Amino acid sequence: MLQQALIAASRRPGLRRALVGTPATRRVVDRFVAGETLDDALVVLHRLAADGIAVALDHLGEDVTDRAEAVRSRDACLRALEALAPLRLGGAAELSVKLSAFGQGLPGGHDVALGLVRPVADAASALGTTVTLDMEESGTVDSTLAVLAELRREHPGTGAVLQAMLRRSEDDAVALATPGSRVRLVKGAYDEPAAVAHRRRRDVTAAYARCLRVLMAGPGHPMVGSHDPAMVALAHELAAQHSRRADSWEVQMLYGIRPDEQRRLAAAGTTVRAYVPYGADWYGYFVRRLAERPANVGFFLRSLITWS
Repeated sequence: MLQQALIAASRRPGLRRALVGTPATRRVVDRFVAGETLDDALVVLHRLAADGIAVALDHLGEDVTDRAEAVRSRDACLRALEALAPLRLGGAAELSVKLSAFGQGLPGGHDVALGLVRPVADAASALGTTVTLDMEESGTVDSTLAVLAELRREHPGTGAVLQAMLRRSEDDAVALATPGSRVRLVKGAYDEPAAVAHRRRRDVTAAYARCLRVLMAGPGHPMVGSHDPAMVALAHELAAQHSRRADSWEVQMLYGIRPDEQRRLAAAGTTVRAYVPYGADWYGYFVRRLAERPANVGFFLRSLITWS
């Protein structure tokens, strides 16, 4: 119930206005979001790179309501890639994008999103890096995978995301476990009906493990998006079982969550990538992070008390 309430809150403009300006909210947001500007994100990128941690930059934004907003999302991603060019980090710094920020929800949105994300994929490839398409609500999965297929014609390293909570994801994992295919597996952070998604935490965890086994056994590049020590341990077991090289898979964690563990894994030889969000439109992302982990809610409430 708490998770459903928080996800619903992510779309309530009144609550958004009430929270965005409070010092307590800013204090917590600063834990999970690199900052509101690209320069802020680059400072975090340099700090993580010094610890041997790769990054996936995400310029925050979603559910745009007109084409002009979608164009701004494209331009923000192109500016990020332009800033990455002189750093010569290659695949150690990639982009992660939500197609709803590129107009996927607009009339004719599939074609709008494809047209706007294509130049971002072009620019990323020119730098020796790539773009990963985040997965959003279940109703967008088919469109997102279709955009993925189109981009992979010219940019085969374009990444996909699968949400283990969706009942279809195990079949999608089988379809995507192909040579060179980059797939980030996450548990999922959207409120979905039981008809399309597992609702109980233990069922989601079991589904995650099944999808992970499919991806680790295949010839692609699995990206293990998890903070769950059991799932990270399972990934290492499967990597050993299938004789995977260290650079043939990676662990991905959110910026601000388990940073000591990120550094420990990287120091031990695991490829680790931090998902680093930045930008002014952080509210929806922030509320979903609260919904995913009760500990985050406790941290937020303690901050409210501190600042009151």
